[in-house]
Amino acid sequence: MTKTFFLLLFIVCSSCGDNVVPKPNAYLRLEYPEAKYLESQGEAPFSFEVNQLATKITAKPINSTTESYGVNIEYPSLKGTIFLTYKSIDNNPDNLIAFLRDAQKFTTEHMIKADEIPVFPYENKEKKVYGMFSELKGNVASQAQFYVTDSINHFLTGSLYFYAKPNYDSILPAANYLGKDIKHIMETVKWKE
Repeated sequence: MTKTFFLLLFIVCSSCGDNVVPKPNAYLRLEYPEAKYLESQGEAPFSFEVNQLATKITAKPINSTTESYGVNIEYPSLKGTIFLTYKSIDNNPDNLIAFLRDAQKFTTEHMIKADEIPVFPYENKEKKVYGMFSELKGNVASQAQFYVTDSINHFLTGSLYFYAKPNYDSILPAANYLGKDIKHIMETVKWKE
């Protein structure tokens, strides 16, 4: 009996090993619908194509020294908003310089938190649209910003914000998706004369 007990105890103890098996890497899989665009409608002196996933678009005049409008493009399913601000240059080079300075300053203010800020120039001579797209990488408040202008009459800036504390890894898929929408806005801007 004693031999059987020790034999059984030996088998039980030797069969329990600490074979560590590493877990495979798991990634959150977020799939967003293919973007379908419609032309925006409104009283602002510009139009653009907007993703149908944006369920609420509001536009209103803003008090400023020149004709100005604010447009919010809300994506509730992604918990994000693209904020657009339009300002009329009024064929005044000083206005253009001031608006460019403000747009570039707004982007550089994020350098404290950003890991990297690659910038991509944009130019469409046929539509008279020239600008810059900035992708802000890291735990920053705004993941993407841009400005476009015709250098004479129109100046439009935009930025992307999420309704959550910045956590780059968590919001990266949504930021990439909405970054494509911002680029599409830049590419489809039409100035109303």
